[in-house]
Amino acid sequence: MKAFLLAAGVGSRLRPLTDSIPKCLVPIQGQPLLAIWLELLQKFGVTEVLVNAYAHHSAVAQFLLGRFPNHHITLAEEPQLLGSAGTLAANRKWVGAEPTFWVLYGDVLTNAHLQNMLRFHESHPSAATLGVYRVPDPRRCGIAVVDQAGKIERFVEKPAEPPGNLAFAGLLVGTQALLEAIPPPRPADLGFDVFPRLAGQMFAYPIREFLLDVGTPENYQQAQLSWPGL
Repeated sequence: MKAFLLAAGVGSRLRPLTDSIPKCLVPIQGQPLLAIWLELLQKFGVTEVLVNAYAHHSAVAQFLLGRFPNHHITLAEEPQLLGSAGTLAANRKWVGAEPTFWVLYGDVLTNAHLQNMLRFHESHPSAATLGVYRVPDPRRCGIAVVDQAGKIERFVEKPAEPPGNLAFAGLLVGTQALLEAIPPPRPADLGFDVFPRLAGQMFAYPIREFLLDVGTPENYQQAQLSWPGL
């Protein structure tokens, strides 16, 4: 099974830290965030990974060089940001005919049990299974409305009037149906352009392990204090 690791974010909210290094390489208790992701994937047997890069792409390439011999890593450099969905579409040949694959947001810090989430997806056939968690400010997130069985009936990105506080966690199991739902314009975003189209065809999987979006200074500092490790 392959994994897209989306790491092209500029990290403007983390400046001045990200003036000199890409967001995916910010250190968490001394370890680069990208390294934590690759260790987590290896832990669950996922070693074929595509990492996209935009800001400081040469630094990402240098970091990956020779460091992870147990992985097959493809670095996809983006001269212009394609958006989360645009990156998937641009690299569709890489995923090939794989029936399922991971899509993981590189600015999320987590020790989620990926195998449990995959088992859930396999028992709930759908276009995608989205990892979800409860958030205090749903206006800043993509929000899923789910039925009692966990099916996502509605998805809205950064709603002014949130219909709930169950947010997309930045981890998902995708399928070919997810790729088919990506519209042609670029950039294209999963939250704005794809997930709403797939309402009724996706399931939500609650992430109960540690999970934190480290894209803000407050959360980045919190990560240094609270990260329990893998």
